[in-house]
Amino acid sequence: MIQALTVRENVTTWVDVCHLSDIVPNTGVCALVEGEQVAIFRIEPGTDIYAIGNYDPFSKAYVLSRGIVGDRNGIPKVASPIYKQNFSLLTGQCLDDETVQVPTYKVRVVNDTVQVGIG
Repeated sequence: MIQALTVRENVTTWVDVCHLSDIVPNTGVCALVEGEQVAIFRIEPGTDIYAIGNYDPFSKAYVLSRGIVGDRNGIPKVASPIYKQNFSLLTGQCLDDETVQVPTYKVRVVNDTVQVGIG
């Protein structure tokens, strides 16, 4: 059984991860934030940034940051690079299996620095 995790709502601390320019548009990167692997995606046009857990519950590997970004019916998503399940970048919900969800993180850009919210 795969346990669903929810969005981290209460942000008290922001952790600097990288410069926005370090993330190639329409790709993801992985960052270790407070001991958790976080997949951070930059979506064009604009500078939309999303952050979800990097762990793919289907392949049991930390690979989501290497997935293919796109959208499904206007919902920004990433397809796992291994078995190709799609995850919403807004909610972490698997778009192919409603019983599976990955955690999402608050993320923002301040002075060209990408920050992930914790705690």
